[in-house]
Amino acid sequence: MTITSAPPFGAAARPDSSGLATARDYARGIVVADTLADKLVPPPAELVLEDGEPPLVIPAPGRPANLAMVPGRAARVPPIAGMRDPAQRARILHALANHELQAIELFAWALLAYPDAPIAFRRGLVAILADEQRHLGLYDARLHALGTRFGDQPVTGHFWGKLDHLGSPLAFVCAMGLTFENANLDFAGDYAAAARACGDLETAAALDQVHADEIAHVHFGWVWLGKLAPGRDPWEVYTSTVKFPLGPRRARGAVLDREARRKAGMSEAFIDALDAVAPTRPSGEPR
Repeated sequence: MTITSAPPFGAAARPDSSGLATARDYARGIVVADTLADKLVPPPAELVLEDGEPPLVIPAPGRPANLAMVPGRAARVPPIAGMRDPAQRARILHALANHELQAIELFAWALLAYPDAPIAFRRGLVAILADEQRHLGLYDARLHALGTRFGDQPVTGHFWGKLDHLGSPLAFVCAMGLTFENANLDFAGDYAAAARACGDLETAAALDQVHADEIAHVHFGWVWLGKLAPGRDPWEVYTSTVKFPLGPRRARGAVLDREARRKAGMSEAFIDALDAVAPTRPSGEPR
């Protein structure tokens, strides 16, 4: 996949000859924007999804200075037990907000990288991007309630570090939808339960909403796994497409939420195979 740089461009999408905004310009604006406000510009009601341009693969996002990406060791996140302490809870929520920011950028990135993908696939990318924007807003509101704001803590570029895993639409759904978002079916539920246990019902409600939306996102990944590799066993397609260090061990939490995956449309065989895999942390250590 050719890596190309993009010129500076604002987040507002320019209209084409029909007067409608183009998905390409909207997506490019999201990725290269250097303000958070510009990354949160919602998709216009109508976008021209047809592209007709060559792939544009942007190697890194634009960012404001307070959201510049740093190595993981410089942005440690407390364990889930930290939800009991409001200060640590804020750090956890800050990390979750950063996950949403990277997802916003990378779903926009995918619109640029895969201009020839089916229109229904591109439409789904736009819809999920808008959900990720809402999720970031939910986390940001909880950070404000805890006396801080998004950008007060260092952030990593963990998802951005996996561009070499995203060489095709199929690779994208395997890495983003069926690994990162799949795992969040467990993590969001666990964090919601931890927030509820310490009496922070507002944070729990935000996490419950993320969890509900994540089911739809994983469903998108599951459906397109089948459409992009028809007639093949889904587990074989997934495991042969996703690249190490991603894969099944990173696609789940310590306790597998089987019901959420059923709601996402996954087959029992795929869920059983995932359940049989021992989960690991990004470091490679067991969960």
